[in-house]
Amino acid sequence: QVQLVESGGGLVQIGGSLRLSCEASGSIDSIVQMGWYRQAPGKERELVAAITRGGSINYADSVKGRFAVLRDYAKTPVYLQMNSLKPEDTAVYYCNARAWVRGPTDYWGQGTQVTVSS
Repeated sequence: QVQLVESGGGLVQIGGSLRLSCEASGSIDSIVQMGWYRQAPGKERELVAAITRGGSINYADSVKGRFAVLRDYAKTPVYLQMNSLKPEDTAVYYCNARAWVRGPTDYWGQGTQVTVSS
């Protein structure tokens, strides 16, 4: 089992920055990937960024050049640094951990609201 606790959401103006944090506990040695997803009202949950244990990072096209995953993978937390925020970034952001024991299992944080206002 993996438990995830997120923090760092809030209200920010267009062009501002926020840093989200995700702290993992429990069977963290089983984690092979950590990432951030987001879900806006009326939309499906989508991948924002993910980082593998080996250090490979994948970003959604909509956030490339503006968001960055920061981590020391041997440790947690994992951070999502969000710069140049836009109104379309408004969503609930969820931390995800993918663990592998005899197969993949996804764990989710409780979600944190990010609101970008004009």
